[in-house]
Amino acid sequence: MAIPTEEVIKRIHDLPSLSAVVVELMQTMEQEDVDVGALAGKIALDQSLAAKTLRLANSSFYGMPSKVTSIQQAISVLGFHSIRTLVTACSITGSFPPGGSASFNFQGFWRHSVGTAICAKLLARHLKLNADTAFTAGLLHDIGALVLATRFTAQYEEMLGYRMQHDCYLIDAERAVLGLDHAAVGSALAGWWKFPKAMQDAVAEHHLETHGASRSLGLVVHAANILAHGLDLSDIEDDLVPPLGEAAWAALALDQAASLALFREAEASFTEMCQILVN
Repeated sequence: MAIPTEEVIKRIHDLPSLSAVVVELMQTMEQEDVDVGALAGKIALDQSLAAKTLRLANSSFYGMPSKVTSIQQAISVLGFHSIRTLVTACSITGSFPPGGSASFNFQGFWRHSVGTAICAKLLARHLKLNADTAFTAGLLHDIGALVLATRFTAQYEEMLGYRMQHDCYLIDAERAVLGLDHAAVGSALAGWWKFPKAMQDAVAEHHLETHGASRSLGLVVHAANILAHGLDLSDIEDDLVPPLGEAAWAALALDQAASLALFREAEASFTEMCQILVN
């Protein structure tokens, strides 16, 4: 049963907002004069958020030589942009409690999202793009599936049945049954949450097979999604790996040694990141 676009927008607008701290952090993306001390104090007031952020800052992914014990110290060591990314990640993963479609694999969903975020960060670093922005966009890329699974449960179950019957990619089943796909829904939610336009576009286009020579955030998230599927990070039994076009692969400029190093680094930090963000 097709879902009207206006109904999707209404349900998105009914969703809870991200925390006030994250909204304020989003607004700083375009600002030059940020009172880091004041923001650190606001983050520290949310004990759960602060604890998760510090655990991430001390994870092997960041390789700090000594233990970080305060948000202020984390900002001084990692930088404000990284801390903003970590706080945002904690808020995103806490925004949808399990529920809705009984067939939706929440654990597998978040495992894949975290894997894509890690791969996106590593690819962006390789291409000399903003790694923190790439991590957040990677974490967000499939968020539209959560909207569909939790807010349109009956239609989502019908779509999953179609997918199983036709053994097709999820996005093809969504378009056939729902008349829209999770990429478009996720982009609309990213806009409602006031993420930058480049992130909204990367979410909307992460299944486009026409990514070419442009070394953009869209290319990074598109490729990171495919790599995360290829590395089987979601641990979902019937997971399918989308194709990566020749032009996109060429734009990534990854030789065999660089590819293997990226795979090793992604897998090495994945379990720890999942323990913090998913469990």
